[in-house]
Amino acid sequence: MIARSSEPLRAWFQFWDLAATALAWLAADFVRLRSGWVPITAPDTPEFELCVGQLPLVTILGIVAYRVSQMYDVTRLSRFREELYHVAKGVGFLTLLIVAITFAMQSPYRPRAVFALFTPFTIVGIVLARRLSWFALGRLRARGYNQSHALIVGTGRLARTTARTLESAAWMGIQTVAYVDDEPDQPRMNLPVVGPFADLPRLVAEMHIEHVFIALPMNRYGDVRRVFDALSQTTVEMRLIADAPAMSALSLTTTNLNGMTVLGLRENRHFGANVAIKRVMDFTLALVGLVVLSPVLALIALLVKLSSKGPVLYRQERCSLDGRRFQMLKFRSMRPDSEAKTGAVWTAKNDPRCTRIGAIIRKTNLDELPQLFNVLWGDMSLVGPRPERPVFVDQFKKTIPNYMARHAVKAGLTGWAQVNGWRGNSSLRRRIQFDLYYITHWNPFFDLRIMVLTLVTMVLKKQKHAY
Repeated sequence: MIARSSEPLRAWFQFWDLAATALAWLAADFVRLRSGWVPITAPDTPEFELCVGQLPLVTILGIVAYRVSQMYDVTRLSRFREELYHVAKGVGFLTLLIVAITFAMQSPYRPRAVFALFTPFTIVGIVLARRLSWFALGRLRARGYNQSHALIVGTGRLARTTARTLESAAWMGIQTVAYVDDEPDQPRMNLPVVGPFADLPRLVAEMHIEHVFIALPMNRYGDVRRVFDALSQTTVEMRLIADAPAMSALSLTTTNLNGMTVLGLRENRHFGANVAIKRVMDFTLALVGLVVLSPVLALIALLVKLSSKGPVLYRQERCSLDGRRFQMLKFRSMRPDSEAKTGAVWTAKNDPRCTRIGAIIRKTNLDELPQLFNVLWGDMSLVGPRPERPVFVDQFKKTIPNYMARHAVKAGLTGWAQVNGWRGNSSLRRRIQFDLYYITHWNPFFDLRIMVLTLVTMVLKKQKHAY
């Protein structure tokens, strides 16, 4: 049985991180200097023994760099995105240390091309080893091994939702054993209520609790304070569940202002260099996409033209960054003037307004491909919240809390909500949650992940609400 403490897991990760680092170091040397795959222009090639001789230094620096970069701050609730960030930061720091020390010491082994290959090789090796480790651990936890016990403070809707969420995420290995509340709700509970808040220190000790999830509504703030006071007598891990759905999408930050803790609820990452990085990615990939997909675009255009009268492309006003309006392009999938009588309405399943070719390209999302031109022109991004029509924006901003926050970035050809199945005629509130999560957690790797998931979804999965 796997130990419940996280120390063995940290030791396991450190062993495989250093093993992957050593293998990446040797692999980079082989690929650049020994394989013959890359032409060598330097007159002298360093001996392989010099590369091997550097391994102790690389290993020691790896231990330092990885710990400084918080690569071993792992918890049961750790997410891949956070882990990838720390791994990339740690490996980048390690490479800088190696370059600085080897050049400062005038080491006989300091080929710059090897250093350049070492960084991506190490990141790939560490991430692969960790993904395999997490996969194996998740399977064991799903079978009942390596479990830790949790209490949920509260018995209302939020508490019951928390219990269901933890139960569905068996890979975390967190077993909810009971609820604690001074004022338990009456609905039938799936777990027992074992006591009031005052009993928390005793319950934590007697039931070997490692996690306490505080799931009280916002109007019980005084009770939250009492729970904190009670748990201050223990060393148990505490987590506060947000009672506002919109808060689940926020990126929370804390700042100390002259001894006063300031909680930041929305950290906007879309400024300065980040905007430039995203624009370069958008322009480059959209241009490549248009070139590669030009035969597909031409074929669809021909089929649309032959299947029904009317233009090949359909222009529709949508809202993007800061609510600014633009003309979004699509392959026409409906008969001309299809909304002349109905006005602006969402597409329904088996919509009679669609042409035969239109129904196919809508279901496969191929009608969206002309939006690559919108991306190229700067109206849209490859990834972001899907653009909505102004008439619907005016409706939703009055009825959906925080709706306009999704316009803090450019609208996207695809998005985090869409790859998670929230598109078309689906829950608007859930879509907003996913859109806001994307905005506050954006990074270039997140964009690439969404693009890959979009392709996988289009090719391999039957898409809900695609019509």
